[in-house]
Amino acid sequence: MSAKDLPSSAETVVVGGGAVGCSVAYHLSELGAEDIVVVDQGPLPVTGGSSVHAPGIMFQTSPSKIMTKTAYYTSRLLSEAGVYDEVGGIEVARSDERMDFLQRRVENARAYGLPDPQLLDPEEVADRLPLVDPDRIQGGYYSPTDGRVDGIGALQWYTEHTNATFVGKTEVLDIDVSGGQVRSVETDRGRIDCERCVMATNNWGYQTGRLAGLDLPIAPVEHQYVVTEPLEALSEAGSSVGSHTSDLEVPGDRNIQEYMSEGPTLPVGRDQDHSLYFRNHGDALGMGSYNHETLSVDPTSMGKNTEDRQASVRGFTREHWERPTHPDRDTSAKQAFDELLPDSVDAEYAVTENGIFVFTPDGMPAVGPTTTDGLWSALAIWWTHSGGYGRIVAEWMENGVPRLPSGPVDTGGVHVRRFEPHAGEPGYFVDRGATQYRQVYSIVEPRWQPEDHRGLRRSPFYSQQEALGANFVQSGGWESAQWYESNADLVERYADEIPDQEGWQAINRSPIEGAEHLHTRDAVSMFDMTSFSSIVVEGEGSGAFLQRMCSNDVDIDVGQVRYSLLLNEGGGILADVTVVRIDDDEYVVTTGGGNSPGIHGEWLREHAPDTVAVHVEEGARTTVGLWGPKSRLLLQRCTDADVSRSGLPYFRSKRLFVGEVPVLALRVSYVGELGYELWAPAEYGQRLWETLWEAGRDLDVRPMGGGALESMRLEKGYRLWGTDVDTDSNPYEAGLPFAVDTDTDFVGKEALEAAREDGIENRITPITLDDSTDILLSGRPVLHGGEAVGYVQAADFGYSIGESVAYTYLPSDLAEAGTAVQVLCEGETYDATVRDEPLFDPSRERILR
Repeated sequence: MSAKDLPSSAETVVVGGGAVGCSVAYHLSELGAEDIVVVDQGPLPVTGGSSVHAPGIMFQTSPSKIMTKTAYYTSRLLSEAGVYDEVGGIEVARSDERMDFLQRRVENARAYGLPDPQLLDPEEVADRLPLVDPDRIQGGYYSPTDGRVDGIGALQWYTEHTNATFVGKTEVLDIDVSGGQVRSVETDRGRIDCERCVMATNNWGYQTGRLAGLDLPIAPVEHQYVVTEPLEALSEAGSSVGSHTSDLEVPGDRNIQEYMSEGPTLPVGRDQDHSLYFRNHGDALGMGSYNHETLSVDPTSMGKNTEDRQASVRGFTREHWERPTHPDRDTSAKQAFDELLPDSVDAEYAVTENGIFVFTPDGMPAVGPTTTDGLWSALAIWWTHSGGYGRIVAEWMENGVPRLPSGPVDTGGVHVRRFEPHAGEPGYFVDRGATQYRQVYSIVEPRWQPEDHRGLRRSPFYSQQEALGANFVQSGGWESAQWYESNADLVERYADEIPDQEGWQAINRSPIEGAEHLHTRDAVSMFDMTSFSSIVVEGEGSGAFLQRMCSNDVDIDVGQVRYSLLLNEGGGILADVTVVRIDDDEYVVTTGGGNSPGIHGEWLREHAPDTVAVHVEEGARTTVGLWGPKSRLLLQRCTDADVSRSGLPYFRSKRLFVGEVPVLALRVSYVGELGYELWAPAEYGQRLWETLWEAGRDLDVRPMGGGALESMRLEKGYRLWGTDVDTDSNPYEAGLPFAVDTDTDFVGKEALEAAREDGIENRITPITLDDSTDILLSGRPVLHGGEAVGYVQAADFGYSIGESVAYTYLPSDLAEAGTAVQVLCEGETYDATVRDEPLFDPSRERILR
């Protein structure tokens, strides 16, 4: 419902009346929420944001499960609403490398449930898309449910089918978040008191965040789009241009909205080898280009609508269309289109624009609760995924569980709290956004690493690691070693146990990773865990608080350590943590690095009572993982404390000195070997490394990188949050029932018990390849009887067991040892077998020695 008057109060205010804001409001209404107000600075429905200047093309397939799932949900929702043209989508290939990429498209689509993905030969592409010259391509990928959304029509549909009040021409001037709680939204037409506020302003996301005191890394960029005059080759399609927006207020060039409202009759297309996409607008041809240098927009000055222009549309820059300015392309957009679509060669352009949209530093959306109570983010989302993310945010707000109708979703990679402390600095996120723009249609190699803004966060061991030839990768801003060139001599020692890897799977991988794995099993290694985080929970009632937050029984003795989970209200795994009791009212909760501190630390902090303090010690402590059969001997050389099997048993902790360094030692190991985590104040870190290193020289102590950690934890069956487990799985599905004590009362218990009563439909299980040593890749379909029944969550080679290992969730009746399955990866079908876990040391003799 549209309204002229601005309400003075509402339970929920949605800032932004475009695709995402409307979707959030619609889904909140569907879930029973009332008293919702949607405000936008532009007229409704033609707001002046990217929702109305976009051509509406929707390609659903992505290497990301959540992006594919949200796209498919969006296409189904908008199709039922009658505002979606399901004409199919075709991505063409002009190179062997791109054909390989399109095979990956098929595999991702099958893994994540898109219907009937197909590879086409050039003639089959031309049959469906007769504008394409088949002699210019090697083939194509066809997804029959891809298509185009009518942007203005969809916004009108949302308005008519939502119980929210929509108010246009209302500029938001401030968001009052006093006392850590959202209080009101201040506009140029008055104040709206509210309990919840959703930021859904996309291009203005950074500016909106600043109104609430947040630095959200939302980088606006321009890209180009043109629509030709009518073409003879499309004359049969006809046209209704001129009648779509006649009764609407349209800022700027009305022709843009007219042509964007004209639907396609042919499949939508992409030529990613040249960063291009296209569709017909009735009898005209629309062509979009990322094939130019990144045109970043100052995130602080997006501006407003004027009589002459739409706020998110800039003037067309012909040089970027006609000259090759993209750093990775040697052909201009026009030249590439002329080759692929010969009918466009001499066509005049009826519409031209440089339209603005946004990227985050990692190219993923920013959704979910912010660090301010009641303030939500729904940013960096395209039309393609808008329906799905609107549903996810609404479910999250109303029921505490991010989900789609198909079930809970994994949110670690899209959570607004995932960003590192430095990510909100404009110079950083604008540059990283530019990189994402540059790569949007590029073939990005596995384990690719950025080159800019490196060395931001370095552990105290960095200089030693650098001297040892560390191959650094960046994770959460930290420089973390993947392997060490100083260990190259180990490759010859273990040559018979390290199979060669070839092709796509071998890129940015080294046999040294396997050698470090095997050496750790034989001797002793040091692993830099500084990027991992500790969370101190202390104060009166801290034990009872953690008991409520943890799924396991954490009523433990001082010095005891317990593995547990943090669950959301739906029983999904929000984190796996290690809880250490330091004193009567003091605990240390350890968790991973990357996005863990922001997501997990804030979850504990926002639930803590007034008597309990939660301190996220990101970077305050440094940690060495000391692992391997000789680790006890090495540690005992450096300390007067008793670290024997009885003096420091498994899953116990002890304060001790390593040399002069004060350390909290945990008798735990993430690699399935005898070992310790040694936590120390960061300023002591360098001395900690030096002390252990010197004491272990005669024991052949070696540094160990993240590659070895991954293969060791997989063959041992240890879970990794954000990869094997996330909010889309519960502990029973994830094979972690030992981390649940139903005799205690914890967040998510009721939902978890209901799920167990209903029956666990899917369970995680390891599979091994029957006759291949190839390393599989994540997101590839696992098949049974020719049908996709799961997909690869994580995979590596198990050097200690001599088999290629993958983890997948399978229907419970298939997740039984001995079940034969297949995996489709890089166009090859691999035979595999379901196995019992753990694959390595099932008796736990090595870790308990």
